[in-house]
Amino acid sequence: MTDTPTLPLAGRAADLVGSVIDSSTSLLAKQRHDIVRFAMGSPAPEAIPTHLLAQIGVHEIGAESPDAFDYAATEGDPTLRDALLTELEGTTDATTPERLTITSGGMQGLDLAFKLFVDPGDLVVVESPTYTNGSATARSYQGELLEVPVDAEGMQVDRLEEMVAAGRPPKVIYTIPTFQNPSGASMSLERRHRLLELADRWGSLVIDDDPYGMLRFAGEQLPSLHELADGDPLVLSVRTFSKVIAPGLRVGWVDAAPELQQLLINAKQAMDTCTNLPMQRLIAGFLRAGYLRKHVAVQREVYRQRKLAMQTALAEQLGDRARWTDPEGGFFLWVTFEDDVDTEALFEVALAEGVAFIPGNAFSPGKHFPNALRVCFAATSPARIHEGVARLRRAVDRVV
Repeated sequence: MTDTPTLPLAGRAADLVGSVIDSSTSLLAKQRHDIVRFAMGSPAPEAIPTHLLAQIGVHEIGAESPDAFDYAATEGDPTLRDALLTELEGTTDATTPERLTITSGGMQGLDLAFKLFVDPGDLVVVESPTYTNGSATARSYQGELLEVPVDAEGMQVDRLEEMVAAGRPPKVIYTIPTFQNPSGASMSLERRHRLLELADRWGSLVIDDDPYGMLRFAGEQLPSLHELADGDPLVLSVRTFSKVIAPGLRVGWVDAAPELQQLLINAKQAMDTCTNLPMQRLIAGFLRAGYLRKHVAVQREVYRQRKLAMQTALAEQLGDRARWTDPEGGFFLWVTFEDDVDTEALFEVALAEGVAFIPGNAFSPGKHFPNALRVCFAATSPARIHEGVARLRRAVDRVV
């Protein structure tokens, strides 16, 4: 019997780090006791318009629509493209057909962007903290990551300029400018303008990732980077229906310079040929019937109430040990403890107590947030939020 041969893995395989967030879904599925789930960034089950989607499905992907289960055009099915273009008219994300490519969720949009623009060793700016899956995708193409701090006004663009001045310009700047994951912060208008100025000076691509922009429940609407860029080819915008309709649909879109569309199509054809056609038809029917804006309006108020419930519960239970952010929309609060709380160690104890979150180090390639954690308030009722935070306090008391 011969020894097991060494697998001829590509060099980039070592940079496939996966996602702590997505792995938490499998971990929680294995638990057999009651858990308040603040971990995954998903809408509440009752916030997903299941009945409407089922009704629409009868017409859009039912027995009278046999072509709904065929292949689709790689750039997106015309029914969804037309419905989406109409839906976006008059918004900060309004666009044109030659800029629009339908994707298999927002994650495919990120993957396409990094695939097209990042060579091994290229400098990629990410926010710190940042969305785990975004930084992991940049790393999978062997980009070198530069973490730029985030505060209440989003990425600290002045720090970005200082850090680049001491080194080299980035090839790509990855940002979640509105209701950032995980902090909930939104980049100020001044910083948005300055970021675009710097990108133009350096010739850097800005990946504008905005899954939550429709979910503002307080404050004033800010123009998106897409709107401010006004067609600048150095801005590529990634959007998704996952947070505003349902994550299981796995449908999103990329808005990019027209000269990039064929490259996006070529790259996508080597991934999945086309985005899931039945789900495209389902979403097209949802948009054409005018349901999206009504649905989002209801959810904004629900999420506002849940954010307030989370903040109230944190103040009651952990006001002496932690501080947290105050987002004007989106799904998340970023909670920072005193230095004596290690949230990775806290996670196991909290899980035993019946509450789940994502430890802060998961949102930093350099693991700069050992005493922080992210909680999602969107998926949990106010009563369950209070119970979950009480469980979290018990866990903190056990580890400190």
